[in-house]
Amino acid sequence: MQPDIPHETSLPEATSSDDTDPRFFMQMALDEAKKCTPSQTAFSVGAVLVDGTARPHKVLATGFSRELEGNTHAEEVCFTKWKKQSQLPEIGPEYILYTTMEPCSERLSGKKPCVDRIIEFGGVSTVYVGCKEPSTFVAENTATHKLAGEGIRYLLVDGLSSECKSVATNGHSDS
Repeated sequence: MQPDIPHETSLPEATSSDDTDPRFFMQMALDEAKKCTPSQTAFSVGAVLVDGTARPHKVLATGFSRELEGNTHAEEVCFTKWKKQSQLPEIGPEYILYTTMEPCSERLSGKKPCVDRIIEFGGVSTVYVGCKEPSTFVAENTATHKLAGEGIRYLLVDGLSSECKSVATNGHSDS
């Protein structure tokens, strides 16, 4: 039996200037996901990496699936862009990642899964997710358990699942 997944249940509607509300950054991630070229063999995901220690919170990098060369995932793109931009060997004390879909725990391409990238990146305290990964390509995603085991909070933002899934599956044939 799987443990309950922590999630936000009563978030008010975000205002355009409320950059501490998860919906504010999740909308940015959705805007990124919508930039993806539709694909029948991959999900279209957007991600936003935020400095959780800055007040107001500061966007460090954004990314979307396949934005960079080499079949890249949105989370990977964020990390790559931030590392290139910051040119720092170490990252700050608390980063928050917003991603429209649960980070992958397995990749059929053999590339490193996003959950492992998040852990290796270090300093990520919280991962906000718009929807769970459908079992289209991988039967069971184990990212929730792996993140929890590393002390990283995983929060499913209620009310966005349908839109996030719709954007993610853009280009998939209806079955």
